[in-house]
Amino acid sequence: MPHQLAVTIRAALPAARVAEVSELLAEAGRKGVAGELFPFAEVTGVHFARLLVVPEGPGADGAAVPASVVYMGEVDAPLQAHLTDLVRKAGEGLEKVFGHCDGYPTGTASVAARTAWLRAHRIPSAAFYVNTVGRGRQQILREARLREAIEEFLDQQGAALSGAPPSRIRAAIQEYVTGRPDLAWARSRPAPPALWWRIRQKAHLLALPLAALFLLPLLLFALPAWAVLLRLHELRDVPSGERPDRRHVRELAACEDFGAQNPFTAVGSVKPGRFRRATLTAVLLVVDYGVRHFFNRGDLTGVKTIHFARWLFIDDKCRVLFASNYDGSLESYMDDFIDKVAWGLNAVFSNGRGYPRTRWLVLGGAKDELAFKSYLRCHQLPTHVWYSAYDDLTTATIDTNARIRAGLFADLGPAATRAWLALL
Repeated sequence: MPHQLAVTIRAALPAARVAEVSELLAEAGRKGVAGELFPFAEVTGVHFARLLVVPEGPGADGAAVPASVVYMGEVDAPLQAHLTDLVRKAGEGLEKVFGHCDGYPTGTASVAARTAWLRAHRIPSAAFYVNTVGRGRQQILREARLREAIEEFLDQQGAALSGAPPSRIRAAIQEYVTGRPDLAWARSRPAPPALWWRIRQKAHLLALPLAALFLLPLLLFALPAWAVLLRLHELRDVPSGERPDRRHVRELAACEDFGAQNPFTAVGSVKPGRFRRATLTAVLLVVDYGVRHFFNRGDLTGVKTIHFARWLFIDDKCRVLFASNYDGSLESYMDDFIDKVAWGLNAVFSNGRGYPRTRWLVLGGAKDELAFKSYLRCHQLPTHVWYSAYDDLTTATIDTNARIRAGLFADLGPAATRAWLALL
């Protein structure tokens, strides 16, 4: 079973082509033909994918950084296989957007040349959250089909099994699944990610605490000074007070609520100065450590509706790009974060220009609900081209499907059998 990757490919757009590419993506979204231009469903291992235009912004030297076109995918490893399949299956659509960018191999260029160009324009994530590490696209789709098949069987055999003890009902389900060759995979457990990847994860798990232990004397000396500097910066911070205009909100709304899930993409400028940049870098280092090793089983500090999320620096760490795939509406998504993990939002986003005022990095901020929601909407980008491999499945449904598969042929007692049947 593969592990999951956050693939981000970004390339600058000539100013004269920004409107054209933006309209192409918007038109694909409006007409519902994004799947024809970008057939992500045919690309092996893609969970979610999106294409969007990131507007120009300030660079490190004060000069404007040009607008860019960005591809983001949450995919099953390996990376090279994904990029190669992406070029082969969605090459025409990619050329329509990246073909305007400097150096993109167009025309009769080989798959290898285009794959190499995409790889060269990949941006690493500063932090990447996966709802359940190692649960690949094939497993998710298979387990959804398994549940559907079992429920159809129970519908058909309802009269015959009515009043039967739970053990008899489960035995009938087992017999039915065993008799279907297309469901033979359900008898075995999913394989774990590759050994080499698990070794790297264990090494990373140990490396950060060991480094912190080694640097402990320096950290104990530096932390009081950092806290004083932080508070001085916070006292000088000026919240923007900006409100999203109606046209922007309508454009965002046009890209939302077409299924059980939604995409969220936002970009913001980091507050000026080395202090804020260093603080945000350290915070995202801790976030990445947490989501890689502790919050990787369906629960992001109490928020359970997120499939994937990533944070990445762009423009020499002058801006941050954030993207997620979540269940439900944007309003419920924001409320979930405010209620359960406002401190985490503050730790990251308070380093951005215009964020609602915070205290000691984690207090205040998102607790000013209206100001926080306005801030997010103002920085949110339209995601006209977005794909989900299972847009009718919530994280809760996916987890239930996995539990059904895990318990189907497991050794269960009477109480556990009743609990398993209650999942159906």
